[in-house]
Amino acid sequence: MEQNNEKALVVLSGGQDSTTCLFWAIRRFGLANVSAVTFDYGQRHRIELDSARKVAAIAGVEQIELPIDTFGAIGGNALTDAAIAPQTGDTPDSAALPNTFVPGRNLIFLTFATALAYTRGIRHIVTGVAQTDYSGYPDCRENTLKALELAIRLGMDAPLSLHAPLMYLTKAQTVHLAQEVGAMEAMAWSHTCYNGAVPPCGQCDSCRLRAKGFADAGIADPLVVRTARS
Repeated sequence: MEQNNEKALVVLSGGQDSTTCLFWAIRRFGLANVSAVTFDYGQRHRIELDSARKVAAIAGVEQIELPIDTFGAIGGNALTDAAIAPQTGDTPDSAALPNTFVPGRNLIFLTFATALAYTRGIRHIVTGVAQTDYSGYPDCRENTLKALELAIRLGMDAPLSLHAPLMYLTKAQTVHLAQEVGAMEAMAWSHTCYNGAVPPCGQCDSCRLRAKGFADAGIADPLVVRTARS
């Protein structure tokens, strides 16, 4: 993967996908040119923030943490409202978006990330959204990302670029990419469980998707290996 000397800002949640994207960015732009931003948006499981800090430290990049508590105030979804349990794929009415969908989250995250990038002279913003994600979240789709990129460029009058390297990858392909870019040590400290469990609960949709990806890739999940030893 060819490097360039431009700077990149990675939206780092501490999860599997954003961890992969962080190391993808390091490989593409060079370690000295990459930083990360993590959002404290009132998520129920604070371990996500701990995971993001640990991943950033292992990667050796600067991490900025921004507080955005509005999502917690809005509520109505399983990731910010303790009264709502995450749905699983076994839940009826599977045609509807799962209750783990936080309306507007990626739109807000990327808008704040680009604002931060603008102030630091950074032109490239990297996100782990993927259209192939099982959830079908509308703010993970390429057309959403392209529309948002255009709005951001017009609104900030700057040539900012949004990168989604996982957009059309399966979870198994994402695992192979993580291995290729050297993300596996950090992956052992990533967190994706919707129930906030460590070791992973293995039952929520996020855990199932992650487990299937590693199984299909024929690679042991470093997180499962690490937590099995502790």
